Amino acid sequence: MNKVNLILHAHLPYVRHVEYPKFLEENWLFESLNETYIPLLIMLDRMDKDSVPYHISICFSPTLLTMLTDEALQERFVNYMNERIELGEKEVRRTEGEDTECHEMAKRYLGYARMSLETFESYERNILTGFKNLADRNRIELLTTAATHAYLPLYKDYPTAINAQVVMGLRTHKRVFGQSAKGFWLPECGYFPGLDKVLASHGVSWCQLAAHSVISARDKSVYGGYKPVELPAGVVGFARDWDLTSLVWSGTFGYPCDSDYRDFYRDIGYSLPLDYIRPYIHEPEVRCFTGYKYHAITGKTEDKNFYDPAKAAEKVSLHVDNFLYSIKRKGIMLEASGISDPVFNLCFDAELFGHRWFEGIEFLEGVLRGAASSPDYELVTPTAIILQDGEKEKLAVNESSWGIGGYSDTWLDGSNAWIYRHIRKAIDRMQDLTHRFPDQGSLKGRFLNQASRELLLAMSSDWPCIMHDNTSVTYAEKRLRNHLGSFNVVYSSMSRNTVNTEWLINAERRNIIFPDIDYNLFDPDKTGEF
Repeated sequence: MNKVNLILHAHLPYVRHVEYPKFLEENWLFESLNETYIPLLIMLDRMDKDSVPYHISICFSPTLLTMLTDEALQERFVNYMNERIELGEKEVRRTEGEDTECHEMAKRYLGYARMSLETFESYERNILTGFKNLADRNRIELLTTAATHAYLPLYKDYPTAINAQVVMGLRTHKRVFGQSAKGFWLPECGYFPGLDKVLASHGVSWCQLAAHSVISARDKSVYGGYKPVELPAGVVGFARDWDLTSLVWSGTFGYPCDSDYRDFYRDIGYSLPLDYIRPYIHEPEVRCFTGYKYHAITGKTEDKNFYDPAKAAEKVSLHVDNFLYSIKRKGIMLEASGISDPVFNLCFDAELFGHRWFEGIEFLEGVLRGAASSPDYELVTPTAIILQDGEKEKLAVNESSWGIGGYSDTWLDGSNAWIYRHIRKAIDRMQDLTHRFPDQGSLKGRFLNQASRELLLAMSSDWPCIMHDNTSVTYAEKRLRNHLGSFNVVYSSMSRNTVNTEWLINAERRNIIFPDIDYNLFDPDKTGEF
């Protein structure tokens, strides 16, 4: 029996900017809601109603949870969707008669947009209720991650910072879902020896690992990551299967690269005349994705074929069959080498499905339905595997990540190394503040809590990753400077034993994340060494 442990990680950086009428980066949230989170919920709920015995694990990051439960952003998403619906109605009229291929897709997109908004409203604008219902029905396991998705190996010399990231991740999850998370998604699969001790001290049962952390362990792995790994502190690690996930994840040969699938980049927001598209992009004339895309990937050419949904559906069916076959084939190979009932740990960013890979939700549904209906597979969650108390091996695994090169290259290179001397200086100063002003209440306590909030936001792995990828670099640098600048406002004021009340109120309104934070988390005397 091949145990399939599928884990999706839903995460976005904190991009709440309600001080502006519209903000471009908030579209990251709205696009993911419309194209991934809501369709995923619809699909999982449909399978539950069909009594498909599926199991899957999903992590929602604390930054994403905060945005999904924020009434201001919920209202802005409704406005965003009403714009998409209005654009869809215009597109249906524009493409009628001449552009037959575009017309059919325009009608589809309009239908998707209406369904998405209707579903959003049916959950009273909080789709997390739907995922919580599925968790209560034992269809999914919900887990958490670090507070602001910090890449933890680069902070291993700062136990207080690691501890704060773990504590606030767990605390936010419990506040939103009403129950503690047993699993902890390591941001970017970033592990270092000793991190398991922190996780164990806060009741975490399991985490995921990069495959080479197990393969390269000093003590040779007997199972090569195809059985759970018990880390020194007792936390159970599940090593991601690189080969199988690459069938989906690879940007060169993965399924989403198929020429018949829809092209992500060819969007009418960049091609139609400004006079037509202006109401649906950003002022003054900043073009952006609208979600209305009519072309297939085709190949490395500007001359793209029109998207054919029937051809794409055929490819989805083929890729589902190929993926399940690849799991079964690998299981046979492992059994021949003495590893029976292997656990295949398949870890993905959720936003790949539906958003980046338009057909991805359909693919996921095919895999889950196919595995659930076959005696060759068992869909499992990490906690269920632990409760089964099957074979596992004790290993002290190595530092690793799933980034380029397998270690920290993405988050520490020539494009972003400069940020760490500033963040580490801020951590030192935060620790200093906890010693000089312990257990403060009222305004001083709020002021110090805001400092710790800004520091955690500065630690987000998204900022160095954006710099490394050379995408929204200006925005990432601005966010980092703003958070560190805000931290220094508190530090400078408290060094004079004063509180800037007006600044504090504005800062709290701007960054509503972690309402239950306690700056004393950064007290070194209350945080042990690794």
